[in-house]
Amino acid sequence: MQDTLLIKPSKKSPLFLRTIVLLFAMVCGIYICTVCIKQISTTVTKMNIQVIQSPSPDSNIITQLEPRIPTLHYPKPETFSRGECSKNPVRFFVILSMQRSGSGWFETLLNSHVNVSSNGEIFSLLERRKNISNIVQTLEKVYNLDWFTSASKNECSAAVGFKWMLNQGLVEHHKEILEYFNHRGVSVIFLFRKNLLRRMVSVLANSYDRYAKLLNGTHKSHVHSQQEATALSSYKPIINSASLISDLKEIGSAAVKALEYFNNTRHLVLYYEDLITNCTKLKDVQEFLGIPLMELTSRQVKIHKGPLSDFVKNWDDVNKTLTGTEYESFLLADY
Repeated sequence: MQDTLLIKPSKKSPLFLRTIVLLFAMVCGIYICTVCIKQISTTVTKMNIQVIQSPSPDSNIITQLEPRIPTLHYPKPETFSRGECSKNPVRFFVILSMQRSGSGWFETLLNSHVNVSSNGEIFSLLERRKNISNIVQTLEKVYNLDWFTSASKNECSAAVGFKWMLNQGLVEHHKEILEYFNHRGVSVIFLFRKNLLRRMVSVLANSYDRYAKLLNGTHKSHVHSQQEATALSSYKPIINSASLISDLKEIGSAAVKALEYFNNTRHLVLYYEDLITNCTKLKDVQEFLGIPLMELTSRQVKIHKGPLSDFVKNWDDVNKTLTGTEYESFLLADY
């Protein structure tokens, strides 16, 4: 019998099977990890989007706070040394107003503060305002503390400024001046008078006294005694009733135009009548300038106090002209 050689197929090694299973598990694991990573990435992305789109702090609050904070300066005068006060900040300001609107009285109030120097009507001289170069040169001298007047506190001034009338080159060069104010951080105080008729009477009386010099041959725009006030108010001007309404409109529009020109500055709007009747207004001014609160005083005495009918020669014509118009209230107001 012939021997037959039978070759049986070899059994697969258990090690091989285990390797297959391990590879399959690894592939599955990698797949699962990839899916998980994508889900986590998506979640993180969504979270990042949510953070980016979350509401930011109310910008209105910042907008409201910024105008309340005056710009701080550290001038280095050329004419003197500030000494130990050189590290004390100074605020720059300007009073924009019109003649006979209470700016002189208001300035004496400011100058009664130990840390305020308001240097008067410096652009009353034509030479200082004949062109923008002269204007800027004058402004630099004032804000560098190199402008000397009786009001100057010099070394330890915490706020320095002056008053500027609208008809003293301010309107003609308003664009350049606005740029200067904003660049130098100058705070603007508008001071106007509500009762434009009273202002008109004051202007006419003051113009008359420039020539008449009722106080012993001396002209005074402001007085410090009731006796002097009575003497000056004895003159009763005649108001042109034919052009009265148009004149009042022109004065009012000048104030409105100034507010429009310098509306983009850090500013405060005041009215003479409010300063007299509301004692908190002076506190507002000091807070606006960022200076310590003090009681502000003035020795000036009001010249035309009482009913306007006592100070206008042709009062009946004026009364008839304004009755029934938008200016009728000017006839009755005491200030």
